[in-house]
Amino acid sequence: MVMRFIPSYSCASQKPMNLNYLSKHIATLSKYKTDIKRGFVERPQILPLTSRDAVGLRVFVLSDLHTDYAENMRWVKSISTVRHKKDIILIAGDVAEIYGNFVLTMSLLKDRFEHVFYVPGNHDLWCRREGEDYVDSLQKLNKLLDACSVLGVETNPMVVDGLGIIPLFSWYHESFDREKDITGIRIQSLEMACKDFHACKWPGGLSNGDTSLSLYFDAINEKSLNVVKEIQGTCSQIITFSHFVPRQELCPEKRILFYPKLPKIIGSDYLEVRIRSIHGIQGSGSACHVFGHTHFCWDAVLDGIRYVQAPLAYPRERKRRMNGGEDWLPFCIYSGGNFADRLSPCYWSDYYSANPRTPHNTELAPWVARFYNQT
Repeated sequence: MVMRFIPSYSCASQKPMNLNYLSKHIATLSKYKTDIKRGFVERPQILPLTSRDAVGLRVFVLSDLHTDYAENMRWVKSISTVRHKKDIILIAGDVAEIYGNFVLTMSLLKDRFEHVFYVPGNHDLWCRREGEDYVDSLQKLNKLLDACSVLGVETNPMVVDGLGIIPLFSWYHESFDREKDITGIRIQSLEMACKDFHACKWPGGLSNGDTSLSLYFDAINEKSLNVVKEIQGTCSQIITFSHFVPRQELCPEKRILFYPKLPKIIGSDYLEVRIRSIHGIQGSGSACHVFGHTHFCWDAVLDGIRYVQAPLAYPRERKRRMNGGEDWLPFCIYSGGNFADRLSPCYWSDYYSANPRTPHNTELAPWVARFYNQT
């Protein structure tokens, strides 16, 4: 099958990574060993063609469910128990901090969709709740993956009706941010602003302060490398998905953000290398990656790959169309052999489709300036 893209998609370009860079980093990542229970699969699991209506296979995407909020849990429960019985949904992390809410949410989704795929987000791995005693966040991750296995939620690459679906484990690192910092205002430190530094627990050798976590989580993907290669050889269309952000251009510039240090805690260069190793350095008309974490609705093409974020986000954020949504979620990204039209309106990716990115400009946006003038 050949994928169609709508010509009006927003596009941006930067210097493509060269093959030597890609090979070097993949070699580095392969040296990392992990204890995560992602299963070894010698060949990709190929699910049989089911009896579908004239629309064919449909794939929906959703991130940042945060069902510890009662409003968000009610929203999940409101999803039809009938209309999605033959559909797939990709959950790009941050389901719930509380384990019981995670299990309930994934159970509800599995009752509604034929296939549910999942990758973990940072909130999923928080270990700060009384009554939930984990040695560390890796132990909690294993418990979540065990729950997924019992529920029939997929966390490994798979082929469904000829479509390749590849979950990608990831974590962020501060050096992902290469754009000019905002100065002249008092901005909270990462440790103060980001709860991950306190709510996550890591064994020795792993830290949010360097690239160790990014490398560790990316190395989990090595366990499925042979499966991915076979999917690449047999599927003309592939969707990859992660929780974290693979490119800084998929986040607004610092001068626009209420927390200008946000780009330091959102993404991973290793993730983008991994994505390009699957979809190709130049991308293609059959390349799509879904992500989450920042809660900004996004739909743009960068160097031949379509990047999409469709977050439920926090209840207070859904009042603004640029952050999360209700009525239009989950977003149908793929239907009947073709990728869906562009997600619209999509505030910030719409903005960057018409305006160049100017990270050298550190003059605060008016709404950000007003915020810092009041503090």
